[in-house]
Amino acid sequence: MPEPGNLRFLRILVTVLTAVMIGGLGLIVTLVVLDYTDRAAPLPEVITLPDGVQARAFTYGKSFYAVVTQDDTILIYDRDSHQLTKEISID
Repeated sequence: MPEPGNLRFLRILVTVLTAVMIGGLGLIVTLVVLDYTDRAAPLPEVITLPDGVQARAFTYGKSFYAVVTQDDTILIYDRDSHQLTKEISID
């Protein structure tokens, strides 16, 4: 027995809607990933990095700021004086 025209149209419409939703979700995820992969880590304005150094990650504790750089070095800054106190190279 053949399928009624209304049911066939509805089935095609649901299939197209599903495909558009999956494509849209994939596009949103791609745009978010592309937008955040090339940005430097946001740093407080009181921290000044050495020339040519770009931050990859940033965290802070009670008495320090820690910045991980693009060349895999951890820079430890004193939270009160904002001065670089230690530099740790990651092997």
